[in-house]
Amino acid sequence: MDQPDTPAETAIREEILRQTGARGPDRSICPSEVARALAGGDDGPWRPLMAPVRRAAAALARDGRIEILRKGKPVPPEAMHGVVRLRAAAPGG
Repeated sequence: MDQPDTPAETAIREEILRQTGARGPDRSICPSEVARALAGGDDGPWRPLMAPVRRAAAALARDGRIEILRKGKPVPPEAMHGVVRLRAAAPGG
C-alpha cells in the first residue's frame, strides 16, 4: 500500500506542476530546474534532489498530469532513463 506523501514529495510535485504549467504544453523543463528551484538556486545542494524529482515526475506522469519526454517524444514513466524533459499534459489529453 502506498504511504501518504511526505511534505518534501508534495513540494516537489507542486514545483514540477508550477514550472510545467508556466511553460505550457508546448514547452518543456529539465528536471534539474525543479531541483535547483527547491534547493534555492545553483549554489544550493540541488543534485541530491534529482532522484526524488524524477520519482515525483513519474508519479505525476502516471496520473496524467505531465508528460515525460525523451528525445522530444513522450515516454511512459517506466521507460524514463537518461536525459529527459517534462511538460504539462495537453488539455484533455
